[in-house]
Amino acid sequence: MTEYTTVSIPKDLGDRVEETIEGTSFSSTSDLVRFLLRSIVIKHQQQGELTEAEFDEIADQLKDLGYLD
Repeated sequence: MTEYTTVSIPKDLGDRVEETIEGTSFSSTSDLVRFLLRSIVIKHQQQGELTEAEFDEIADQLKDLGYLD
């Protein structure tokens, strides 16, 4: 059985995420967050470490999508 932990995000961000995922394959904010975190972790594991530039690129992409301020 998979154990879970809770991640908190501001309500306004959660609302924006809900609006953003409407009509996508993501059924919830949790689905999207799991996808994004897996993507980052997999990239990190494949390369051994994320450079600061790669981290900044990911952050910029998340900002462009409205997930980061």
